[in-house]
Amino acid sequence: MLSISTPAMEKNSEPHQTPTSSPTTASKLKLKLLVDQHSNHVLFAEAGKDVVDFLFGLLNLPLSSVACLLSKYRILGSIDMLRDSVRSLDDAYFIDPTEDRLALLNPQIFSSTLSLTPLLLENAKSLARPAKKHYRCTGIDSRSAFYGQTCCGGNFGHVTDVCGTLCPACRQGMTVEMQFVAGEAASKVEAARAEAGGGYVKEVVTYMVMDDLSVMPMSTTSAITLLDKLHIKDVSSLYEWTVELGMEEGLELLKASLRSTTVLTDVFRWKSKVGVPVDCP
Repeated sequence: MLSISTPAMEKNSEPHQTPTSSPTTASKLKLKLLVDQHSNHVLFAEAGKDVVDFLFGLLNLPLSSVACLLSKYRILGSIDMLRDSVRSLDDAYFIDPTEDRLALLNPQIFSSTLSLTPLLLENAKSLARPAKKHYRCTGIDSRSAFYGQTCCGGNFGHVTDVCGTLCPACRQGMTVEMQFVAGEAASKVEAARAEAGGGYVKEVVTYMVMDDLSVMPMSTTSAITLLDKLHIKDVSSLYEWTVELGMEEGLELLKASLRSTTVLTDVFRWKSKVGVPVDCP
């Protein structure tokens, strides 16, 4: 095994500990790249919870939303043509032109996904649809209200997403909004997620993001093993490069992830002079 130490690695082989803090609210995230200046390829990136949450959050985006976010690139081939067809097909051929087009061109993005993709938020907000509300009836039949009797008997077996729809049982307007109540197990998970600052991963270690976007906890051992696997013998050829990840880079990462296994290199290679990190004097 190659035994080395670089500025990107700690001297011990334990995972890097990072102080607990709330997720960044800045519009740009930061990650530290380890680059081989001979090939000008990114070997891996050292990233925090915020970056990993963003990358994992991309998996929650519906395909049509991805196509919309990347529409200027026209890289998704036939998917782009499908979306164009939905736009251009005459209303007469749709069962429900308004709702069908909305569902196909702007599929619902959950609020949790929006919070995990702050770099794409400016675009993603326009893709989000408000969550549907559901209603039930009051359960009181006006004909028997005087006697305090309920036609539905307190057993509300019908809900609707259109306020005012007549209940099939008591024929009264369904106007009482239903509130979702999470079970105890779900509540515990949500509490733990809130304590961790949201997202998916815990902020207990620094993470190692490979060029192909595979993710693992950062440690000196894993970094040395990777360098050995890549046959990197000349450690003097390696340099650290701290880069910012904003909306432009976020879209480029999303685009590159669909067609490449060298994503970090593809996105950041041409953002500086060859072999010279942008944060160097």
